[in-house]
Amino acid sequence: MEYEPLKIDPEIARKIRIAVISQIDTQQALNQSRSELTRKVGDIVTRIVLDMNLFLNEYERRQLTKETVDDMIGLGPVQPCMDDPEVSDVLINGANQVLVERRGKLELTSYKFRDEEHVFNLAQRIASMVGRRIDEASPMVDARLPDGSRVNVVIPPLALNGVCISIRKFSDSITTLEEYVKLDSLSEEMSEFLKLAARTRLNTIVSGGTGAGKTTLLNAMGQHVPSDQRIVTIEDAAELRLRQPFVVSLETRPASLEGRGEVTSRDLLRNALRMRPDRIMLGEVRGHEAFDMLQAMNTGHDGSLSTVHANSPSDAMLRLENMLIVGGSNMSSSLIRRQLASALDLLVQLERDVTGHRRVLDISEVLPDGNSDVKCQPIFRYVRERDGKGHFEKTGYIPTFTKKMLAAGTYEQFMKILAPAS
Repeated sequence: MEYEPLKIDPEIARKIRIAVISQIDTQQALNQSRSELTRKVGDIVTRIVLDMNLFLNEYERRQLTKETVDDMIGLGPVQPCMDDPEVSDVLINGANQVLVERRGKLELTSYKFRDEEHVFNLAQRIASMVGRRIDEASPMVDARLPDGSRVNVVIPPLALNGVCISIRKFSDSITTLEEYVKLDSLSEEMSEFLKLAARTRLNTIVSGGTGAGKTTLLNAMGQHVPSDQRIVTIEDAAELRLRQPFVVSLETRPASLEGRGEVTSRDLLRNALRMRPDRIMLGEVRGHEAFDMLQAMNTGHDGSLSTVHANSPSDAMLRLENMLIVGGSNMSSSLIRRQLASALDLLVQLERDVTGHRRVLDISEVLPDGNSDVKCQPIFRYVRERDGKGHFEKTGYIPTFTKKMLAAGTYEQFMKILAPAS
């Protein structure tokens, strides 16, 4: 990804930009197509260059036009990163350092901002898109761009190296379970097992660390929910792209500048239960909503799916238990664990390794362990070898959710997948 900075005197370029912006209504610009605005800005740049008797060639005028348009309706110097389909994350660390993540690995780019004020202006524009402000009194903002990308902004004095903007790009493409197999992220048998799990209405939690691909796998599994079922999705930023015809997508809302109007995942989950859902897909369980999600799973909303931040199945169970305690339930720890064992059927553990490769580490059944504990019994797992390589294997364990298999008519298919290799 190469970047060719403008070879124009910075002061001249600044004057041209100011002159262009003074002749264009910025609100109207947002409602124009990019091509239409580019033509308009290009005409103004050419006229100003002639009026100021400047010597700019065609390439320099086009570059100045593009940069001005990107500043007005795009994301400034990093707009090319947003347009690159291979880039999944764009990370701005002050004016002089822009990194991207491509295929799971970070790369330093040659893109730069003119100065810290240029980065701060972008941060302000992002905040204004969601009716928020960014200043010393409110130095952090979470936002969503019009294309669905998630953005986090932190400014000085909290950010010591200048304005930091982290963008998780939204992708229109849908990763399927078949693609996971091609990428060696799970085995063919594991893929078929997860398809059946979605059809069989198994309550499933996808667990993994930051960037492990939890939402992507959740979306891939969600594609196999039968098309005659009503699905309600709940997310902080709408990322799930389900193809079924009866999907209702709900999105949380942060508080306004006055601190009013916040709508949380828990609010939406409670409302979703009144919407006659066949399935509920909660983008991530991270707090009080854990209690309501568990109650939904235990009271007729089988087949619910969600994700949780955790680095192992046991960590996931511990995190869920802590969430339930914080969520205000008066149950003892032993009763909470029994509730977890009763509500959940499967836990799918993901990882992103040091090379950036994402894979499924475990598919486990969630079971009671005695009268007061819960455990995750592996059905499939990834086994590492001494040379650093690894392979997927069946453990030989046969899960106990036979009633759900029989009710869904998937028992024989499950048994065929889980049968020992001949």
